[in-house]
Amino acid sequence: MNKLLTTVAAGVLVGIPAAGLSVAAQAQETLTVGSYGGSFETLMKELVIPEFEKSHNVTIEFVPGNSTENLARLVAQRGNQELDVVILDDGPMYQADALGFCAPIADDVINADIYDNAKFSDNAVGLGYVATGFTYNTEWFEREGWEPPSSWMDLADPKFEGLLVVPPISNTYGLHTLVMMARLNGGSEEDIDPGFEVMADKVAPNVLVFEPSSGRMSELFQSQEIALSIWGSGRTKSLADTGFPAAFAYPKEGAVALMLAACPVVESNAPDEAQAFVSYMLTPEIQERIADAMGVGPVNAKAEISEDLAAIVPYGPDEVAALVSVDWDVINPKREEWTQRWAREVER
Repeated sequence: MNKLLTTVAAGVLVGIPAAGLSVAAQAQETLTVGSYGGSFETLMKELVIPEFEKSHNVTIEFVPGNSTENLARLVAQRGNQELDVVILDDGPMYQADALGFCAPIADDVINADIYDNAKFSDNAVGLGYVATGFTYNTEWFEREGWEPPSSWMDLADPKFEGLLVVPPISNTYGLHTLVMMARLNGGSEEDIDPGFEVMADKVAPNVLVFEPSSGRMSELFQSQEIALSIWGSGRTKSLADTGFPAAFAYPKEGAVALMLAACPVVESNAPDEAQAFVSYMLTPEIQERIADAMGVGPVNAKAEISEDLAAIVPYGPDEVAALVSVDWDVINPKREEWTQRWAREVER
């Protein structure tokens, strides 16, 4: 893909002297960024991209798609990449890096203000934290006299029969749930059997539907079909912003970190601009904009957010350090096998 915009050279128009033209002869780079669509695309186009384009004399072409789609795009375009920068969930980002699609990040991009657990590798960096935990209808819980959910094992409480949603394992939230059930019942990523047993025997009977769509999840809450779900802190904020009585609860055993992450793509036609864009996304100002608009915790310690937002998203060194991380190096090679097993045993 030719990423240089065509320039009009002075003096080529018939009958017009070259000396009388004021057309700029300098070409402008196009930087292609692949990331989430929907509200994230809107955020990027309205609050992030214009300032970068102006300050770096570059045009950004935004390619929307979920993490699975953009990872597949990298695989399909190996050797002739369309993307210069890609923003993915942490699991797919580990895969992209392992498959060799991420170029080394320049030394001056990641500084001491970036939390250590946001530094994926020499080739990728986190942009924001989402906590995987409980989203619940506060009015429903108050009406029933229920305490807010506080443990991952609350998912097995019979009082939630037919009132619970857990996303499927193809969704990161569902995968996090499986791993936590394994860990709390004598297993781990290396020994996932206990997780499948608890999910199949104790959690699945309570689940109304294993729903992957965030839009459909919101509908289920708003139509009063469910009272509780496993979801992200950012999604909870978006639902609460509509006026719905949604709140997010952190499990006492720890909420699992789901991180937005970025990397410059190998074989980029605009490598300097790609590095500059990743650096720009890590600045306190842009971190604050992303946090406010998307409900994600900033990875830059100097970013400041409101008290109301800080009550929902992971914020500050203590909360960031308390997030639970899963072992993607173990998970990714087994994910297809686990997905097939989930279909047989959990969603049977």
